[in-house]
Amino acid sequence: MSTTRLRERPIGELLGSFAQDTTTLMSQEIELARAEIAVQMKRAGTGAGLFGGAAVVALAGLGALTACAIVALALVLDTWLAALIVGAALLVVGGLLALMGRARMKQVAPPVPERALRSVRQDIGAVQQGVQAGRDHQEEGVRNGA
Repeated sequence: MSTTRLRERPIGELLGSFAQDTTTLMSQEIELARAEIAVQMKRAGTGAGLFGGAAVVALAGLGALTACAIVALALVLDTWLAALIVGAALLVVGGLLALMGRARMKQVAPPVPERALRSVRQDIGAVQQGVQAGRDHQEEGVRNGA
């Protein structure tokens, strides 16, 4: 819309239009943020499912290796003692892995819709520039006696 046509419109109409446009813009920004987060969550869900499948297969392999270790130690020790040693070693390894996982989880940042935030910042800047331009124009009109 041209500047001349905007100057011909009453201030109330301009403010109403501004409020409506701002509401529409914020709605669109929120939708963009939701869409961005949904894509990120879908990717995370797929990755989590694959990790779950890997964990099940690895658990079966660990069971077989545990049985192998117990049988091997049972050749030189009593069977109960071999099972106790292998079980304790697995608990130590599991505890260390849990501590490492906990430390890594503390480092994870929540998913942030970067594009939407960048766009909102640009929108705010544009509105601030428009408001400042309006103030400057108004002050110029007062100085010129309009």
